[in-house]
Amino acid sequence: MAEQMQEHNDPYLWLEDVEGEEALTWVRTHNEKTKAALCDPAFEADKKAIYEISTRPDNIPFVTRRRGQLYNFWQDASHVRGLWRRTTIEDYRLPEPTWETVLDVDALAQDDGADWVWKGCGTLQPEQRYGLVSLSRGGADAVVVREFDLVEKRFVEDGFVLPEAKGGAAWLDSEALLVSTTLGANAATASGYPRTVRLWRRGSDFAHAPIVFEGQASDIYISASVDREPGFERTFYRRQITFEEGLSYLAYGDDEPQLIDLPLDAHFDVEKDWLVVKLKSDWELPGRSYPADALLAISFSRFLEGDRTFEVLFEPGPRRVLSGFWWTKSRLVLTVLDNLESQIWLGTPGSPWTLDRLEGLPDTASVHAMSLDASQLERTDEFLLTISSFVEPTKLALVTEHRRIEVLKEAPEAFDASGLEVTRHEAVSVDGERIPYYQIGPKDQDGPRPTVLYGYGGFSVSMTPGYLGGIGKTWLERGNVWVVANIRGGGEFGAAWHKAGMREGKRLSHDDFASIAQDLVRRGVTIPKQLAAYGGSNGGLLVGNMLTRYPNRFGAIWCTVPLLDMQRYTRLLAGPSWVAEYGDPDKSEDWTYMARFSAYQNLEEGRAYPPVLLVTSRRDDRVHPGHARKMAAKLEAMKQPVFFYEPDDGGHGAVNKEQAAFLSALGLSFLRRMLAPQQ
Repeated sequence: MAEQMQEHNDPYLWLEDVEGEEALTWVRTHNEKTKAALCDPAFEADKKAIYEISTRPDNIPFVTRRRGQLYNFWQDASHVRGLWRRTTIEDYRLPEPTWETVLDVDALAQDDGADWVWKGCGTLQPEQRYGLVSLSRGGADAVVVREFDLVEKRFVEDGFVLPEAKGGAAWLDSEALLVSTTLGANAATASGYPRTVRLWRRGSDFAHAPIVFEGQASDIYISASVDREPGFERTFYRRQITFEEGLSYLAYGDDEPQLIDLPLDAHFDVEKDWLVVKLKSDWELPGRSYPADALLAISFSRFLEGDRTFEVLFEPGPRRVLSGFWWTKSRLVLTVLDNLESQIWLGTPGSPWTLDRLEGLPDTASVHAMSLDASQLERTDEFLLTISSFVEPTKLALVTEHRRIEVLKEAPEAFDASGLEVTRHEAVSVDGERIPYYQIGPKDQDGPRPTVLYGYGGFSVSMTPGYLGGIGKTWLERGNVWVVANIRGGGEFGAAWHKAGMREGKRLSHDDFASIAQDLVRRGVTIPKQLAAYGGSNGGLLVGNMLTRYPNRFGAIWCTVPLLDMQRYTRLLAGPSWVAEYGDPDKSEDWTYMARFSAYQNLEEGRAYPPVLLVTSRRDDRVHPGHARKMAAKLEAMKQPVFFYEPDDGGHGAVNKEQAAFLSALGLSFLRRMLAPQQ
């Protein structure tokens, strides 16, 4: 009945038919209107500048090591879809390395007559000669999987091939895969992700591959991973029950999977005989309690026998949290955010463990640690760091086994930052909480300037500094201001900060953002008519609520790949997977609070709204394009200023650098007109 009422009351439901002829006619008509209005010479100049910055030959080629060679996926003006290529570490250190092409995705797309988008390759250890290449049509999450020979540099004749579907596969051995995919009857969860894991042997019909693990239709997804560590060979299965909670299982060979008895919302990793657990909630155990955001360690074999005597590796503090952890060969790498400042710590197992801070890193930069080696069996204690700030080009550094930091590459300067400064401020939200934000703009600013306020505020995602590149060139160099919000719902200050912006708190997260807008005006940085709200995906819901709840605080709303219709979002693509974050609109107790942040339903006749640019993608199979389509149609019917654009390709993000430059320039053209017509 509820669904019938929704459909009866929604005159724009037909726009949810992604490939429907009537809907596509509407989309193309609005695309042309938007291009005619926004794609002027200034737009073309911005698009060209952004594209040139993103395709510079001396941009950093990020790498992964396989069998002593460094692999990189590269896109530039000559290789729009990209090259998968490799070189040696010695050559990589040179200003202009010599690269060997392994797979040319542009050539492959032309040969196959398909709009292929590279999604990665998982190789068979230890030789890593064979890999499973994932390719998306037009940038969607669904992929085609094809076996590839990295030595011969070609797809394997009669090799493993999986048709287009969401999911993937893990190598069990050279003759078998563990496949989690939505292919087949009853193979998908309600969220549209894999519900089963199948054991698929080479040469057999996948349709007859036996199911070795399965979850329930109400789960989010089911997956499998294979541990190849000598002496510890085992398989792990995962039932992700909600976006926040799940159950993991351990299996040896053909044995029945054994439940790993941990809190449902804990994150963990197993390395040899070590179990490391990061808590999302407080954990009460007999004789001891552990706080949320703590990192714990214990012998895995003892844990399986019932021991719960953990060693605490990290304890959170006020605005000091652990944002990530992972293993090198023999060390645990921890990334810590201390009041938003990055630290890297290295843990060495023992009785007790030792933890040492990695010295020699800049205090003001954002530092991200990542693995160098693709193979578990060939790992070393070397790893990579990216070091970046809003106004300083990113550096890629190698941390050696002896903890020496060697800068391997530095991105070229994209804009003149000499007249800019980065400052941090705090706004006071409606409940008195202090909400941090970064401001990037002119030194000694002498009056209000056009300003963009960017935010996300969901799923524990942290907004940390990163080089602004094209935005610096096209926005900051012109004397404008860019602001990044650290609102609740993000992960900047740990589990409590995220939970405060979930479900009933989602509206509070939006209040945080609006409080920053108010603070920017109070401080004289800008005025409402020159302030834009910008966000995508969950951030699209955020700025959609700025439109409906705080229209007087903004002069423009730039809203991309958004959720907006929260009454129907669980019926659209991956929507059911986000119930833990937002709530279930079919439950009256949830809809009571959700109705207050469902932007689509909260548009009101007769109310004045700031101009809106809505951007989505026809190939987005994560957040349904119907959200943006319907919002645009409803605003248009209300005679409100709205622009809409939806490319045919591109998934939940731009499909290549050319499209990314186009979409960024489109947004900047919109802002120029709405906030600063004189520019």
